[in-house]
Amino acid sequence: MKRAALFLASSLLVSFGISPVAAETIDVEYSRFYSHVKKLDNEDTQALQFAFGFVRVGEGRLCEVNGAAIVTDKKTMALTVSEEGRFTVPTEKALKLANALVRIDLGERANVCDMSVQLETKPEYLKQYYTKDDLTFLYGQYEAFFNEMGSFLSFMMPSVKGLMIQFDDKNLDFITPQGVQINNGVLHLEQEWIDGAKGLTLPHAPLRVTAMASS
Repeated sequence: MKRAALFLASSLLVSFGISPVAAETIDVEYSRFYSHVKKLDNEDTQALQFAFGFVRVGEGRLCEVNGAAIVTDKKTMALTVSEEGRFTVPTEKALKLANALVRIDLGERANVCDMSVQLETKPEYLKQYYTKDDLTFLYGQYEAFFNEMGSFLSFMMPSVKGLMIQFDDKNLDFITPQGVQINNGVLHLEQEWIDGAKGLTLPHAPLRVTAMASS
C-alpha cells in the first residue's frame, strides 16, 4: 500500500499546481481534483473515495486544516474537514466547467505542507460488524481500482492482497471473536482469510478501511 500511496501522492503533487495565496491559504483549481475523483465515478469503485490533506515536510504528520471550501464566481460551498485534517470533494463536472477553486485554510505555513491523498472507503462503509459479503465487496472495489490503474501503469501499481482496517486509537490491541488480532490500532486481513470468513466483529467502527497491496 505504501508504494501505491506514494504513487498517488506524487502524481497529485505534479499535477495540482498548488499556488500560495496568502501565508496560510492556498487555492487549487477544482479541475485538478476532478481529474482524479472522476476515476472512482462508477459502480466498480462506488464504495471508495479520495481523502485529501497535507503532510508536514520532514515530520510525516498531517498539517492542520482550519477549513476548506469550493469557490465559484457565484457561491462558496464549505467542505467537511475531518479531525485528522482531511477532506473530500464532490465529483461534479459542472464545477470543472465553472472554473471552480478549492480554497484551503491551513493552520501552518503553506510552504511546509505537501499535498497528500488517501484512497479509502466512504464513511457509510465503516461499521462494527461486517458480513462475508461486505468484506468481499470492499475487497472487490479495491481490486477493480488497482486493476484499472494497472492496465496502463502496470510497472508502477501493485496488486491488492487484502484489507487494512485502521482505528482512531493507535494503542488498540484486541482479538476479535473470529480470532484475528488488532495490533496498535491496525487490523490486516489477507485475501485468503477474507475468502474463508463468515463475518467480522470489531470493538467499534473503524477510522478507515484501505487496501493492503503487494509490492
